[in-house]
Amino acid sequence: MNAPWKPGSAGRDPFHAYVCDDHSFDMLRAVAAEMGWPLEKVHKGGLRNAVQSLSMAASPNVLFVDLSESGDPLNDIGSLAEVCEPGTVVIAAGQVNDVRLYRDLIASGIQDYLLKPFSPDHLRDSVANAQAVFLAPKLDATQERAHVTATVIGARGGCGASTIATSLAWLWSAKDNRATSLLDLDVHFGTGALAMDLEPGRGLTDAIENPSRIDGLFIERAMVRANDNLAILSAEAPISQPLLTDGGAFYQLQEEMRGAFECTVVDLPRHMLVNHPHLMADANVVVLTSEFTLAAARDTIRLLSWLKSNAPHARVVVAANKVQPVGQEMSRKDFEQSIERKVDVLLPYDPKSAAQAAKLGKTLAEAAKSAKIGQAIAQLGRIALQAGEPEPEDGAAKGARAKPARDTSGASLMGKLADIKSLLPRRKARESEPAE
Repeated sequence: MNAPWKPGSAGRDPFHAYVCDDHSFDMLRAVAAEMGWPLEKVHKGGLRNAVQSLSMAASPNVLFVDLSESGDPLNDIGSLAEVCEPGTVVIAAGQVNDVRLYRDLIASGIQDYLLKPFSPDHLRDSVANAQAVFLAPKLDATQERAHVTATVIGARGGCGASTIATSLAWLWSAKDNRATSLLDLDVHFGTGALAMDLEPGRGLTDAIENPSRIDGLFIERAMVRANDNLAILSAEAPISQPLLTDGGAFYQLQEEMRGAFECTVVDLPRHMLVNHPHLMADANVVVLTSEFTLAAARDTIRLLSWLKSNAPHARVVVAANKVQPVGQEMSRKDFEQSIERKVDVLLPYDPKSAAQAAKLGKTLAEAAKSAKIGQAIAQLGRIALQAGEPEPEDGAAKGARAKPARDTSGASLMGKLADIKSLLPRRKARESEPAE
């Protein structure tokens, strides 16, 4: 019943209810009145009446059904599923307080189960969650595009990885019209929600503390919507609260997002690669963000080597951020010689646009779309999306497709680091030359 949402379902009635007792009937009518829904859509009769009525009429967006008179709720819910159209979100209520029944009902497609007698606040919360589930971005089952998982990693702190991650997520959702999720794995200091002027909620910390709760329903409830096609899972956990995890929760979150969205952008702090290398298992593309500095070049080399060994299936896109015409610590030529591959995208240094984006509570890609930095991020979005999609089987098409440069060198990591260090005397020599 909680099938993928389709735009065509917008013409349905927003709400129907079928209840068995007068108290629930009055409470449902009161909540319907608060929501502005027709009161005549609240019916007496419970589950049996719901099945009979919906077999002859269109299903609503949200359906409330009372199981109190049902002798076999699970079997009767199966009968309801046969007459409900895909996309209907169902709330059930009953008098049986049994956790096994609750789990079985949830597994059958019910969105929530309320134990009678329930309070008006519980009813309002359940109806509000059901509405959010119905309106949440879902992957249309008719689409056959492969899921794209893009992991954004900063070679150094301050390279702008989080800025790029939020911008890619916004571009793919708003410009490419793809249902997109953003997973910000910096649990204590993440800025994914902050960049879009949103409250992150407790979804991510709850997932870490209780991995067994993670399923499709949890994803729908925990994620915060930024627009019609973009949902975010971020956190601002207290600094005094260490969150111990083996990384299994993060992997489960990615699994669930893969089933609910077309694209997933993961903002992955580089230190997590040390303890949780399995997080790269399903990444289609890695956007490695760096700068033209010696330290960033050194760590770019180390990360490229790690990715080659631990995630050979992922295509790597190197983006150089905060690029200035003059005054760089390293030239582009020296940087590319050091990492032994080309830089795919240059992102110009534009502090004015970055400050404006922060003030507006928008991603840099949205706030500066007409500026050079916005155009460069849009180019990065196209390259990363193309890199994350499966390669065509046809040889000619494969050859015609633009690919990010790949590291084909057989040189050792230590040799590359030695080459970087050799740049230091050259830089000092240039600085000691008298100005002409």
